[in-house]
Amino acid sequence: MAKSTKEQNTVTLSANMLAEAARSAAAGKGLPPVHLWNPPYCGEMDMRIARDGTWFHEGTPIGRPALVRLFSTILKLEGGKYYLVTPVEKLGIRVDDAPFVAVDFRRTGEGPAQDLRFVTNVGDEVTASADHPLRVRRDPETGEPAP
Repeated sequence: MAKSTKEQNTVTLSANMLAEAARSAAAGKGLPPVHLWNPPYCGEMDMRIARDGTWFHEGTPIGRPALVRLFSTILKLEGGKYYLVTPVEKLGIRVDDAPFVAVDFRRTGEGPAQDLRFVTNVGDEVTASADHPLRVRRDPETGEPAP
């Protein structure tokens, strides 16, 4: 399905081919079980998630939100590196900061029972917790906050 060049070990794979593999893998209900998949590493793909949450393929922003959402469901973090995985292949991608960005939130409850529920740039909802901590860092040069 993917071709690898020896010099850079970069995989040539169209976004449509990977999307079709993801659709096939996610044919059931819910999210694909990427935590159960351990396919062989096939190389690096020219895909990047920018600091602002924009997904790029071959240097061009992916303009279809449904395609970005689909890719987000097969994203896996292993050993501090991000991969897009299907049951049969694993492709490394670049993530500039964090793969998902909170774009909205709501507060429920009061006092110790209060929850903050965030909506991400791909439509997922996540409650801040020990498993999903809220982090904000400031750029040392600009002072700009970063998630």
